[in-house]
Amino acid sequence: MRAAPTILHLDMDAFYASVEQASKPSLRGKAVIVGGLGPRGVVATASYEARRFGVHSAMPMAQARRLCPNGACLIPRFTLYRQVSDVVMALLRELSPLVEPLSLDEAFVDLEAGAVAFDSAGARATGERLRADIRAATGLSGSVGLAGSKMLAKVASEEAKPAGLLLIEPGTERELLAPMSVRTLPGVGPATGEHLRRAGITTVGDLAEAGEDELVRMLGRAHGVGLYRMALGIDDRPVVAERDAKSVSVEDTFDVDLHDRVRIRTEVQRLADRCVQRLRGSGHSGRTIVLKVRRYDFSTLTRSETLRGPTDDPAVVREAAARLLEGVDTTGGVRLLGVGVTGLADYTQEDLFAQSVAAGPQGEAAEAAPGPDGPEGAAGAAGAAGAAAGPLEGAGGAEPSAGPEAAPERRWAAGSDVRHAVYGPGWVQGSGVGRVTVRFERPGSEPGRVRTFRVDDPELEPSDPLPLVGEEPPAVASPDAEAPGPPSP
Repeated sequence: MRAAPTILHLDMDAFYASVEQASKPSLRGKAVIVGGLGPRGVVATASYEARRFGVHSAMPMAQARRLCPNGACLIPRFTLYRQVSDVVMALLRELSPLVEPLSLDEAFVDLEAGAVAFDSAGARATGERLRADIRAATGLSGSVGLAGSKMLAKVASEEAKPAGLLLIEPGTERELLAPMSVRTLPGVGPATGEHLRRAGITTVGDLAEAGEDELVRMLGRAHGVGLYRMALGIDDRPVVAERDAKSVSVEDTFDVDLHDRVRIRTEVQRLADRCVQRLRGSGHSGRTIVLKVRRYDFSTLTRSETLRGPTDDPAVVREAAARLLEGVDTTGGVRLLGVGVTGLADYTQEDLFAQSVAAGPQGEAAEAAPGPDGPEGAAGAAGAAGAAAGPLEGAGGAEPSAGPEAAPERRWAAGSDVRHAVYGPGWVQGSGVGRVTVRFERPGSEPGRVRTFRVDDPELEPSDPLPLVGEEPPAVASPDAEAPGPPSP
């Protein structure tokens, strides 16, 4: 524990939704829900305006639509989110060489290691300057927590939301934590929280009063001792600059269960190729191929195969995933598929005929509890469509089959970037019945106008996302454009 609050935790506010609001001026101040748009889609992030209706992350998208029927429901655009995240992380690394990213929108920073703050006044000034720099560089807001430990800094940033800064002075930790819910502490999920509630422990102060011995008796030694220390505000974990990746994986949840074995094999091959792209993008190779299958009854199976050496060859990964699929019964239907690579290395061992050392199942996950699929599946599939900026792939990650002579109808997911030969850049508000509605606007402009086109209009094409700041808006499009309309849900 430090004597000065020089550990900073940054958490961007409603990150995905805030990026969408910043890039789409007509959505400023309105309810925005980002996630998978298919029947099994889930919410990845909701804007604060949508949260007032009870919408939250990991909620089924169908439920979010019912709670907030006028909200703008959009696919994730992970390409843009990563670009914005890179800008934010670069600002953090200007403060210190010790930056520990937790996700695209969250990180710890050791201010002492960067010699930018050694006391409360310096830490507060640095935090305020960081928030201003992020606003100038991205147009977005972030919440900052400052404390003498990582746990307390994260608690402080959560209390500072939205767009605030909270500094916890050393020595005041117990007083601050005492009235907070036990769920505030890391490691206390719904099950542990309910177990503690039944024992009459609902606040952090109750945990501290219960004592270490009682918590060990209730929760086991490791968990009990850890929770007791956190209840006292004790956390000596250092900020770690580099985290070694342990695995790379991709998965898709499908709007309708897949039964056709040929289609399932095709989807596994597609996922294997996407996984290798991500593997190569991270500069790694891998030795163990993992297949994940969630069946119609929500049971989730994993199968893995270890190769002779690490590889980033898509053909090798496809073949291994196909072999693993042969050992899985899919006759009842499949709702989710995933392919991953573990045992990562930073080199490859070229072996086009790499065979497994230990083929077959190496572990099977317990049956998953019935419920909506997680955001990694449904929202991740939607994100793949958005990142590719392609209209032919829907939020469920599956393109409908067509006859051998039929050309597939172009599909435009709500929120995706487009460009028109006449009207310039815009985004899809909605589509259906052979039509697509586009609002033509860009970051920094006034709310744009709306036009409707045929889905196969040759002058309309997918586009890369525009930067949030740094470019002047173009001249207004044709004056005979339709008047602005509300975002399509």
